[in-house]
Amino acid sequence: MVKLVKNSVKITIFRMAFPMLMGTFAMNAYHLTDTWFVSRLGTEALAAMAFTFPVVMFLNFVARGLGTGSMTLVSHALGQKDEKKAAALTTHAFFLAAIIVVFISTVGIMTIQPLFRFLGAGPEILPLVEGYMRILYLGMVFMIIPMMAGDIIISTGDSKSASLLMLGGAVINMILDPILIFGLFGFPKMGISGAALGTVVSQFFIFVAALFILHYRHNLICFLSNSRELIIISWKKILHISIPSIFSMMLVPLSHGVITRIIAGFGSAAVAATGAAVRIEMFAFMIPMTVGMSLMPFVSQNYGAGRMDRIKEASKFTILFAICYGFLIVVVFYMIAPYFGRIFSKDPEVIKVLVMYIRIVSFGYGMAEVHRYSGFYLMGLHRPIAAAILNIVRVLVLLIPLSFLGARFFGIKGAFFGRLFADILAGMIGIICTVNVLKSTDFPKSRHQ
Repeated sequence: MVKLVKNSVKITIFRMAFPMLMGTFAMNAYHLTDTWFVSRLGTEALAAMAFTFPVVMFLNFVARGLGTGSMTLVSHALGQKDEKKAAALTTHAFFLAAIIVVFISTVGIMTIQPLFRFLGAGPEILPLVEGYMRILYLGMVFMIIPMMAGDIIISTGDSKSASLLMLGGAVINMILDPILIFGLFGFPKMGISGAALGTVVSQFFIFVAALFILHYRHNLICFLSNSRELIIISWKKILHISIPSIFSMMLVPLSHGVITRIIAGFGSAAVAATGAAVRIEMFAFMIPMTVGMSLMPFVSQNYGAGRMDRIKEASKFTILFAICYGFLIVVVFYMIAPYFGRIFSKDPEVIKVLVMYIRIVSFGYGMAEVHRYSGFYLMGLHRPIAAAILNIVRVLVLLIPLSFLGARFFGIKGAFFGRLFADILAGMIGIICTVNVLKSTDFPKSRHQ
């Protein structure tokens, strides 16, 4: 089962990354499909879905954080050739997720109305939000556990199966959405609640398939050796990595909110332009992101196997890849920025700001990926606190202050340059931090040399 501690480092990383590209596209299609079908119901339904976004994002953070902790520890155990330990960690992780799901679902159902009133949902929208969220909370176990299972499957090096799971979920959701939302083929018309049910049902199928793959293909679900003491030890290890990871991810929407508030001072056209530009960025980062998704299991498996040489080689290669890819994106985006502007808007002011944003900020894309990769290396080396601090430095010490000062003294262009300088400095700090951690990490003697 140990797939990531042999063969060429470059080939191993790309073999994992390539299938994930399909899965990443599928996950983006998931959200776009729900939004598009719900938009056919009218403005109120679309607004109701917008109100649910922060809560859904929080649930995704919990799932991703638990998945990160589980992936890192299972990869490490597999690198040590301890498949029994890997199976125990996987099983215990699902127990932990089930408890957390019950708690969040219970609290969530009880607080739907006061929470969304606080977020600003009016009396005409609140019933729509409540119908959507109630279904989502009741089916949350089928959302969180498949995400965790997918991360654990990736930890074995089987990124193809994980990607196929994401693609399968997106396809099933795409089929169910119109049937349940609009009441096709004799089904009742459920409106926005149908979008929630479509998500839960599609994720149920992925839930079953993921557990099947983990149990029968990778032998990573085991109900033996599940004493209370062993379970608690596993939970402590998982939460030690998961909690900083969740906190770190929560900084992303925080920074988006603050930056949007800064940009809002320059008018609605500026907000519209930067909002569109951020969506364009998602596609710019898609390829390097898939490489990054393969790094945590790669690093953690090789850490468990004592292969410091492979981790150092990977760090040099991926940093160089991120910088070169960033340079390529700068060239391409700089030339086609005006075309992006005309695709997203006919307003000359929106086009002007969007082109300005892309032509300034894209120069930092490569170093932004270097920073992201540095966090993955730290997580793979079981340094979750250091990874969280690295992200805190980028967001709270660099990005928000530099964007604010740039906007204050140089206008909207200054805000964009603030983002550029933040990405460049964060990437440099990430390189320094990764190099120092690799030097100071105590690697056990390799079992594969």
